[in-house]
Amino acid sequence: MSQQKQYSFFAFLSRMKYIHRWSLMRNVTNENIQEHSLQAAMIAHCLALIRNRHFNGNVNSEKVALYAIFHDSNETIIGDLPTPIKYFNPEILEAYKGLENISKEKLLTMLPESLRDEYRNILFYDEDSIEGKIIKAADRICAYIKCIEEIKAGNSEFIKAEQATLKKIREIDLPEVKYFMDHFIHSFSLTLDELN
Repeated sequence: MSQQKQYSFFAFLSRMKYIHRWSLMRNVTNENIQEHSLQAAMIAHCLALIRNRHFNGNVNSEKVALYAIFHDSNETIIGDLPTPIKYFNPEILEAYKGLENISKEKLLTMLPESLRDEYRNILFYDEDSIEGKIIKAADRICAYIKCIEEIKAGNSEFIKAEQATLKKIREIDLPEVKYFMDHFIHSFSLTLDELN
């Protein structure tokens, strides 16, 4: 029996669980990009639904969730650059965006050619589209939730990050974000008994 050609795309993505976020900060609970991607996808999906149901939107919520699942997958190659470094100046941000594109192209080479175009559309989604803006907002909400959880656990290291992240969320011009913050975010401050 001949050996079939093997592709490493999904084996590489399985390593998302080894890439930790918030690496410059002391964490009570470590967070990896695999679990972050699931949370971001769930929140992005909800934001799209809120837009459609409450604000006359016409966004494909399943596509938003799919893009969000993969939005940090290239970090298996380049790692997670902490936000203060990534946004330190325009040159670093531009160089990092270039690295992101190179790493996404590298991931595509790990697929059979017959699947590359489909995954190219997923990895290189339009970040300026409404779907892209929703994913960015979900990403920011996830960061805020992380801050809430760390502060709730007694970690004052996240106080400034919580304030800065909330300020950025309030600057997002999407009504679905305000709706989510008004209706869902408070629960993350509660204990399990209080949630029941």
